[in-house]
Amino acid sequence: MQLIKNKNNLLVFNEEIDESLANAIRRYVSEVPVLAVDEVEIFKNDSPLYDETIAHRIGLIPLKTEKSVSEKSKIQFKLSVNKEGIIYSSDLKGNADVVYGGIPITLLDKDQEIELIATAKLGTGNEHAKFIPGLVYYRNMKEIKTGSKSKEISEIFSGCNNSCGKDKKLENNKNYLLDVCDSCEYELENLKIEMNDTKNLVITIESFGQISVKDIFNSAIKELKKDLAEVGKKI
Repeated sequence: MQLIKNKNNLLVFNEEIDESLANAIRRYVSEVPVLAVDEVEIFKNDSPLYDETIAHRIGLIPLKTEKSVSEKSKIQFKLSVNKEGIIYSSDLKGNADVVYGGIPITLLDKDQEIELIATAKLGTGNEHAKFIPGLVYYRNMKEIKTGSKSKEISEIFSGCNNSCGKDKKLENNKNYLLDVCDSCEYELENLKIEMNDTKNLVITIESFGQISVKDIFNSAIKELKKDLAEVGKKI
């Protein structure tokens, strides 16, 4: 495995892997359990938004999911505010941390108030999108045959905002294994550059913050193995 980027909630690496397996892991991200608000009990709402809208917004706020949280866990948050201005996700107070404190929930004018209790539980993306912990996607690396156009190819890469071959010193009549974005691929096709898909995939994992990118990847594989073991028993 070749690490390309590992920063904050983003992990990018290159690996020779069968595309069907990579796609199975991608799909099983929706089987990874994370914490999200599932019930909201509103006692007072003077804001301009309907109760249902506020409940929906709170449900989509990412919550830190600790490994100690189980399927039986019910974590409560309280929101009780009577100040003028925007009410943010940081105003939710409970036994779990909000990932991003600057998410707007609603707006209060002078002498207005909002009071509610929200209950969070573990769930999976198959139940609702609010339980999805992040994204996994991939694309094939390309084998590029430079021919006599290494200079032109380098110029295309140098104007790219992505990492397409920027650190590669390309030479004529050589083959290179490169990660190429859609924009650069289009320009290379216009140059009549020969490109072929390879078994190497550039895999990107993005976390919404509930759990780390490493935990997303490992948990998706774990859930996939569970189902494969179950299929094996049936066979």
